[in-house]
Amino acid sequence: MDTVDATVEKLRAQCLSRGALGIQGLARFFRRLDRNRSRSLDSGELHRGLAELGLVLDRAEAEGVCRRWDRDSSGMLDLEEFLRALRPPMSQAREAVIAAAFAKLDRSGDGVVTVDDLRGVYSGRAHPKVRSGEWTEEEVLRRFLDNFDSSEKDGQVTLAEFQDYYSGVSASVDTDEEFVAMMTSAWQL
Repeated sequence: MDTVDATVEKLRAQCLSRGALGIQGLARFFRRLDRNRSRSLDSGELHRGLAELGLVLDRAEAEGVCRRWDRDSSGMLDLEEFLRALRPPMSQAREAVIAAAFAKLDRSGDGVVTVDDLRGVYSGRAHPKVRSGEWTEEEVLRRFLDNFDSSEKDGQVTLAEFQDYYSGVSASVDTDEEFVAMMTSAWQL
């Protein structure tokens, strides 16, 4: 294990020790630090932000983390990639139930979930904003789909995006049994 991997393990442990919202809370905090909405931070911002949260990294560790998740050699850490790396790996049981839920949504079987796929599984007609005339059923389904979409909302959710969303949820659920039960109930699998 190299130094950066050890640093990520240290941060992961510190986040998870904070309970269910450790990594999710860190994600929200970093997004607030990212004032220009570039979805990136420099090593100084990372170091100060972590210190503000009581997560301890020295400057060299922060610089190493930034270098690892600097996709374009700009000296900036890509927040989404970094947060994804912080999440603990998922078991095969969790990955399988996520894939089953995705398959249920992907009515067309093309590997991408769209509003048209959702229409075959869910109805938004009973949503309060549809009933009040504020939104259309299409808008409700699109907003629902956007929950799983990457930061660039394109109206299409791939299995990778769906898995990414649920890996964040997975980090806050202790056992495979609880996670599988939650997914089975939520998606009526």
